[in-house]
Amino acid sequence: MGQTLALIHTSPTLTPVFSALCARYMPETAIFHMVDESLIADTVREGHLRRVTIRRLFAMIESAAMSGADGVLVTCSSLGAGVALGQQLFDIPVIRVDEAMAEAAVRMGRRIGVMATLRTTLEPTIALLHEKAAEARVEIEVVDSLCDGAFDAVLAGETAVHDRILSEALRNEMKGVDVVILAQASMARVVKAMPLGTLSVPVLSSPELAVKSAQRIMAGVAGADGTVDEAVFVGSNGRERRR
Repeated sequence: MGQTLALIHTSPTLTPVFSALCARYMPETAIFHMVDESLIADTVREGHLRRVTIRRLFAMIESAAMSGADGVLVTCSSLGAGVALGQQLFDIPVIRVDEAMAEAAVRMGRRIGVMATLRTTLEPTIALLHEKAAEARVEIEVVDSLCDGAFDAVLAGETAVHDRILSEALRNEMKGVDVVILAQASMARVVKAMPLGTLSVPVLSSPELAVKSAQRIMAGVAGADGTVDEAVFVGSNGRERRR
């Protein structure tokens, strides 16, 4: 029998993105989606990930396992601390969406830019980077950018405003870094739409790297292989490339 992967989202807009990636990289694996927007709404409202929200996340993971999932991928970076706890509690793999991206960034540079539209995403992403750097026994410097107003613009349906805020921050606040990581999956499309020659450093986003990591983990090959061959980034020509 084939394996089954459950994907837990806090936004329904991510289901088609991850469905396509799973079909591409894990065609033999059955998937199903679980969506609860209130998890991120609560975290944003309170300004931090609450214990009750972590318990609710655990309930979703347990439900996924009881429904036959052999592994769970949580696609919201703001829930990262809860996912880390879940990795210690559950018998099936619980995969954090930004973990593979953080590992790749630490391998690729020592001065790392981090962009996010929510502080509840920015802070756990930075913490994860430092954790991965400590594991690799390297020193890193983090240059962070909280794109104020971008998240509110998306909620108001003003995607053009969201995209403008992000592109300006990429051009103006990420100078002198070795690599940039996008803390939220929805940010990747903005980079791809930027004019040719705008960017000169690698820009990593989490969805593709996370699904590739899930494929390895589900196949029983845990962890990265020490290369960045699978890192997807946008380079100086503004087009998606692989390194």
